[in-house]
Amino acid sequence: MALNLFDQFMSPSFMGIPLMALALTLPWLLFPQPTSRWVNNPTLTLQNWFIGQFTSQLLLPMNKKGHKWAMMFASLMLFLISLNMLGLMPYTFTPTTQLSMNMGFAVPLWLATVIIGMRNRPTETLGHLLPEGTPNALIPMLVVIETISLFIRPLALGVRLTANLTAGHLLIQLIASAVFVLASSMPPVALITAILLILLTILEVAVAMIQAYVFVLLLSLYLQENV
Repeated sequence: MALNLFDQFMSPSFMGIPLMALALTLPWLLFPQPTSRWVNNPTLTLQNWFIGQFTSQLLLPMNKKGHKWAMMFASLMLFLISLNMLGLMPYTFTPTTQLSMNMGFAVPLWLATVIIGMRNRPTETLGHLLPEGTPNALIPMLVVIETISLFIRPLALGVRLTANLTAGHLLIQLIASAVFVLASSMPPVALITAILLILLTILEVAVAMIQAYVFVLLLSLYLQENV
């Protein structure tokens, strides 16, 4: 058992070489590649169906200018899901539990949506900082509040993903440690705790998928305001 519960979130290294780059590269090697045959295999067919359904649902409320982001959003969704799911396997590392990495995803993409809005629709983009019908006395305060909320968006994206995955991993480790301790002294209680651990693992799988979807969905909503 680890002496520190947060040791599992430390970036692994081998002979002094950080393995973060390997953890980020591995998911792309697991995706099935398109073939030149007329009929695809079931795995590739399922992947194409999933990408098509996700893209159609994500871009349904968006105008045609935002559809240019479809490939990037689908790629980001698959990448985040793969990292989150692979991190649940034994002896693996979850890169998305690192706030620095999640902010590296959130800040550039959020900033790109803001720059697009300022370039194509500057009046409407700046108009989001002041709701319609605001009393004159509240205009300066609301502009400051809306500006702060605008700059908090990427922080909220990164912290949400990091916090949810970190909390789930901590709970799994705590309950697994409890099962290990109770196995010798109280086997019936250990069995019940093990069942709870299995249910929690299933829940964490769902959380890993949902958090990746929420991350991309919020980015699409930010883009929708600026295109």
